[in-house]
Amino acid sequence: MNDELLWVLGLLLAAVVLFITGKVRMDVVALLVIVAFVLSGTLTLAEATAGFSDPNVLLIAALFVIGDGLVRTGIALSVGDWLVRMAGNSELRMLLLLMVTVSALGAFMSSTGVVAIFIPVVLSVAQRMKTPPGRLMMPLSFAGLISGMMTLVATPPNMVVNSELLRNDLPAFGFFAVTPIGCLVLVLGIGYMAVARFWLTAPDDGRAGETWQRRTFRDLIRDYRLAGRARRLALRAGSPLIGRRLDDLRLRDRYGANVVGIERWRKFRRVMVSAGGNTELRPRDVLLIDMSAAEMDLRQFCSEQQLEPMVLRGEYFSSQARDVGMAEVSLIPDSALLGHSLREVAFRSRYGLNVAGIRRNGEALPGVLIDEPLQLGDILLVIGDWKRIRQLQSRTRDFILLNLPAEVDQVAPAASQAPHALLALVLMVGMMITDHIPNPIAALIACLLMGKFRCIDMNSAYKAIHWPSLILIVGMMPFALALEKTGGVDVVVRLLMRLSGGAGAHMMLLSLFILCAVTGLFISNTATAVLMAPIALGAAHQMGVSPYPFAMIVAVAASAAFMTPVSSPVNTLVLGPGGYKFSDFVRIGVPFTLLVMAASVLVVPLLYPF
Repeated sequence: MNDELLWVLGLLLAAVVLFITGKVRMDVVALLVIVAFVLSGTLTLAEATAGFSDPNVLLIAALFVIGDGLVRTGIALSVGDWLVRMAGNSELRMLLLLMVTVSALGAFMSSTGVVAIFIPVVLSVAQRMKTPPGRLMMPLSFAGLISGMMTLVATPPNMVVNSELLRNDLPAFGFFAVTPIGCLVLVLGIGYMAVARFWLTAPDDGRAGETWQRRTFRDLIRDYRLAGRARRLALRAGSPLIGRRLDDLRLRDRYGANVVGIERWRKFRRVMVSAGGNTELRPRDVLLIDMSAAEMDLRQFCSEQQLEPMVLRGEYFSSQARDVGMAEVSLIPDSALLGHSLREVAFRSRYGLNVAGIRRNGEALPGVLIDEPLQLGDILLVIGDWKRIRQLQSRTRDFILLNLPAEVDQVAPAASQAPHALLALVLMVGMMITDHIPNPIAALIACLLMGKFRCIDMNSAYKAIHWPSLILIVGMMPFALALEKTGGVDVVVRLLMRLSGGAGAHMMLLSLFILCAVTGLFISNTATAVLMAPIALGAAHQMGVSPYPFAMIVAVAASAAFMTPVSSPVNTLVLGPGGYKFSDFVRIGVPFTLLVMAASVLVVPLLYPF
């Protein structure tokens, strides 16, 4: 073992230790690895930074953008709605549907792409089911990895192994040759995660914790004492309110009734629209009213204006969060609104938003607020269109827009472009399945189409990319080349043949799986397959047995990258959204890898006899 190899192994050990301790960010560790390889002379600058030009990095970045486009157009939320509708309140049923769906889709397209697309879906589902995202994110990544065992084209390692068979003048595997093993591993995975999810109950940091730390509509309703004040009132035929503008009706002055939203029929469904001063009421409208005046006679009001009370359930506001939003704004010291009332500044007409509550010195003000002079330190709860709420961010002369509630994640600002986003997604999948166009180019074409159809803009596209994940992947890629250049792989292979060559075919299968799994901790599964496929076929030739079980065990083991977040881009993608530590993957992934290893060593020889 030469000095260069010892240096590479030492650097690898140091990186793993830093990953496990979590004292240094994982993307920073990856950049330090690049610097160390270049400064030590182990790799040239071009070799150490080759990951920045790797097509897979480009593919992952593009898929982040596509995933965000599916969120902005509401498609991801619709899939989440379907999953929630099918699963009901059962987290176990949700886990089953999620893993089966992801495994099925990943059998015909990039598993990395499927997982990237489903990350926002899972975040939305977890929020609505009040389940920590960490309970579903790791099953998502495991299902993405298992999808590589579903078809021959599901993952590059399968094709690498198949090419090695052809290079040795052996008949190739069939398209569904690996499918029986993949289905078995999927069943094992669902059963395992049904239990292991309870070990992933509390997100620690990152984006997973963001949803749980941010305030929700429920919190705002409680803090501003809106509970019991809201009413849903439907306009009856012949109501004197029909055809008139809200400002002309003066309902706040006459009754203390503030219209904060309107349910209106559009395309065979009722949607919530914001209520501005110029909004004209229509037949069949349902008014969402904040009854600020305690002494108001609701029965008299409904009788005079021909209104019919409707049911208002506790989760009403949350269910309408996609159409109408809430947010808190704070007045700054030199705001032009200080000392003036909402009526005097014509707040609703000026900003297109309704003020549903005011907090002063930590307490919600009671009664009608339209004539209350605003003071420094007041926090206003505004209700209205999400677009107008976001526009308040640019009005820095008067307001500071505080943190938006968690429900903002459900907003689909480009919902009208959903068919175009779906078309771009279908075209991308079609191009990936046919294999006539490289996957990164297919993803870039889909990104360009989403931009062309206004599913996503450039600013949102750049923000959608999770740069720490990309840097981590890029920084770990040089290890594969460093191990090859310093002879590390050859040393391990010779040791394997010395230990297992005469112990029988099953023991060799076991040894190959272990070597693939260990190697896959540090280099990509594709590189693992490239290195191990010739070894597997050579071992079979020396032992005088069929090469197919050995080739198949390499393909399965290369996809079984469950043990660390850097074993596969699929795991890296869910690291932040799931709020996981490095140790979480070790704790959950190692036992499952052992389970898959045992099942594979037993089943593969039954399907492909020695």
